[in-house]
Amino acid sequence: MNLITRTPVLWTLFVLTVVITAAFLALAPAVGGQFLDMTSAPADTRAAYDAMSPGQRTAHFWITVLLDTAYPLSFGLFFAGMAWRFFGKWGPLAAIPGFAVLIVDLTENTLQAITLSGAAYVLEPKAWVTPLKMNLFWAAALIALVAAGIALYRLVAKKRT
Repeated sequence: MNLITRTPVLWTLFVLTVVITAAFLALAPAVGGQFLDMTSAPADTRAAYDAMSPGQRTAHFWITVLLDTAYPLSFGLFFAGMAWRFFGKWGPLAAIPGFAVLIVDLTENTLQAITLSGAAYVLEPKAWVTPLKMNLFWAAALIALVAAGIALYRLVAKKRT
C-alpha cells in the first residue's frame, strides 16, 4: 500500500479525479444528459434507459467502459491512500470504504455495460448497488477530508517547530 500513500501518487489521483469529473460534465449531452449511475430506483433506471436513443446508449457504453472505469480507480485509490497515510495505525481500517467504493462502482459499471451493449437488461441490482456506492463514496470522501485536515495540521505544526 506504500505506493498509493506517496505524495506524487496522491496528487496524481486527485488531479485525475477532478479531470474525469469535468469530462463527465462535458460528455453528459452525449447520453441525453442522464447517466445511469445516478439512478437507482428500478422504474427511474428503466425510464432513463428507455429514453436513450441507440446512439446515446452506445456513447454511454463507451463512457462507462473507458471513463467510468478510470473514475472509481482514481477517486477510490485517492480516498484509500489518504486514509492509509494519515490515520496512522488506523489507516488500513479507515481505507476500507475507499477500496469498497471502487469495487462497488466497478460492479455497477459492469451491470451498465452489459445492459448498454444490448446483451441483457441487468440493471435491477442497481436498486441496492447504487445506494451502496453512494454511501461508500460519501463515507470515504469524509474520511479523506479528515485525512486532509490531519495533513494540514501536521504541516502547520511542523513549520512552527
